[in-house]
Amino acid sequence: MSHDVTPSTDSPFRSEPTARDQAPQFVLPLVVRIEKAAPPARTDALETAARAVLVLLADERSVGDGEWAEVVRDWQDARIRKVVRRARGAEWRRAEALPGITVTGKAAEVRVFPPVPLDGWPKELAKLQVSGTDLDDPEPPAAADPSVPVLWLSPDLDMSAGKAMAQAGHGAQLAWWELSAEERAAWRDAGFPLTVRTATPGRWAELTAGGLPLVRDAGFTEIAPGSCTVVADHPALR
Repeated sequence: MSHDVTPSTDSPFRSEPTARDQAPQFVLPLVVRIEKAAPPARTDALETAARAVLVLLADERSVGDGEWAEVVRDWQDARIRKVVRRARGAEWRRAEALPGITVTGKAAEVRVFPPVPLDGWPKELAKLQVSGTDLDDPEPPAAADPSVPVLWLSPDLDMSAGKAMAQAGHGAQLAWWELSAEERAAWRDAGFPLTVRTATPGRWAELTAGGLPLVRDAGFTEIAPGSCTVVADHPALR
């Protein structure tokens, strides 16, 4: 299945109505664990969320005749929505009991679940809060390693951590779509290494003009429709 990642009439990330808007709409739920005493660093959470999306896409249950394959296909045939909610304590334990995959970063924990209809969230997830997912980095992240895929965030947008986690997931997914089967397997076998960094204005201008996968947000929350949020800079796509 191929998907456009530039602003063509078939792009799942453009704001104008398309055939994908007429398809049944699904959302990919992601839950980030945020305990009051020890919240994860922002960059760690963003990178872990992006890896969680990739882990789900590569999971044997999501492809072929796997138990999640049909709903994953339906989700990818509509708009590629992702919603990040936060949980702690008993909320997190209830979320972990549902079918899904928990991915860990340096300290961050993100659980990704198979897509659900927009109005069909499991009650354990529907109760979780979306707002308030505000995280900080205790110190500036190290410079990005160009040998590792980098998801570059726009320097022009102010996004909550939850929104940025969803956008990083979008960027990782666009890169995944563009890779060959061999390139996907190599990335998967390496454990999906990646970094998330905010580009400088000058670098952002170069990236958005360079033909790499570019996320254009549909504008459902926080930012204007059509806003460019993430460029997926995978070495295999340069």
